[in-house]
Amino acid sequence: MKLTTLLSIRLPLCLALGLATASASRAAEEPLDLAVGDPARRDRHATVALDAIVDTRTGDVLSPDELASRLGKIRLLLVGEGHTSIESHRVERRILEALVSAGRPVRVGLEMYPYTEQAWLDRWSKGQLTEDGFLALSRWYRNWGYNWGYYRDIFLFTRDRGLPLAGVNTPRDVVSAVRKKGFTNLTPEEAAHVLVRVDTDSTEHRKLFKAFFDADAGLHGGLTEEALDGMFRAQCTWDATMAFNAANSLKAAPPAAILVVLAGSGHVVYGLGIQRQAAAFFDGPVASVIPIEVPGEKGEAVSVRASIADYIWGVPREAAPLYPALGLSTREGKEGEPLAVIDVEKDSVAAAAGVRTGDLLLAFDGLPVPDKEALATLLAAKRWGDRVTLDVRRGGQPVTLTARLRRALPAPLATAAPLPF
Repeated sequence: MKLTTLLSIRLPLCLALGLATASASRAAEEPLDLAVGDPARRDRHATVALDAIVDTRTGDVLSPDELASRLGKIRLLLVGEGHTSIESHRVERRILEALVSAGRPVRVGLEMYPYTEQAWLDRWSKGQLTEDGFLALSRWYRNWGYNWGYYRDIFLFTRDRGLPLAGVNTPRDVVSAVRKKGFTNLTPEEAAHVLVRVDTDSTEHRKLFKAFFDADAGLHGGLTEEALDGMFRAQCTWDATMAFNAANSLKAAPPAAILVVLAGSGHVVYGLGIQRQAAAFFDGPVASVIPIEVPGEKGEAVSVRASIADYIWGVPREAAPLYPALGLSTREGKEGEPLAVIDVEKDSVAAAAGVRTGDLLLAFDGLPVPDKEALATLLAAKRWGDRVTLDVRRGGQPVTLTARLRRALPAPLATAAPLPF
């Protein structure tokens, strides 16, 4: 059966750089079926079925415990996730549980946090913080923004088992500066967070990156080659930083330890992101696991490019995110300036409420939203079915809008499928 829907792969640039996400038609399958990556596998396919873990090198079907055994010599494991896919987070926890049960010393690397927040991660692992205290002090909704509920079970498991956590990302503003200014025009403060050498020379990685944009005109948005170059440069900066910090974390770990890096699948697919950059800092064995959505009510098997990951784990297709999203992108101005709406997704909650590009967002249910952290924190307390008021300024005039948090089910599988990179 031809691949009809794939992973919840997110394009990291969408959130961090203020771009909108988009849906794609079935023509968007091609980016996830490219003949790139491992030469031994890129010219063949592997079959994935619901609740099956497949070794793409051998075709063997594994249980979580068998996967942990097969990872016995792996030091660095990259697990690609869809940030708003609860199924992919369940996969992440299952992998951690299996590795711990197998007796491996496990460390967890987190795309969700820059290395500058390491002190709070250490305190969480030691059981020194409450959940609310951790979220506030580590600035979860500033550094990440996705609902804590998606990740809660993973973090509780790491705390209860005392697993060390490592923030492997770099501050978001730094990556934005790399995108806008390149590597040579950074301020000394920005440059201090950027590696001396970031590899941006992979033609295969650039081909993959561009393919995700070309697959959907809405996502491409008429971007110039210069803009795409800047975004690719930023993507490589993320990958290289996470690879470098992961390698450093392993240096402090016991020889038998495995570092499991949880990152968006866009950093993991085909081994072109973190894994490729890691070759400059780490010479140990690396493996990758990616959850892949299996479409259809019967969970029928699908075929994917075998080079997409070392292991593929079939998960159910999710009709909608577990937690509400407004479907708008904002940009923070100078201190004291309101959030500016820079994009509103078609058919989103925000679009239905009448939010427009150019609106200045002032309040959420009557509470001020001076920055993205405040907005994400307030939205995290809501559930589908709730109703909220949004106070905006439009053309110099105040406008109050009502947003009803209602899920929009995906179009029939035969005509559309999500493209979450």
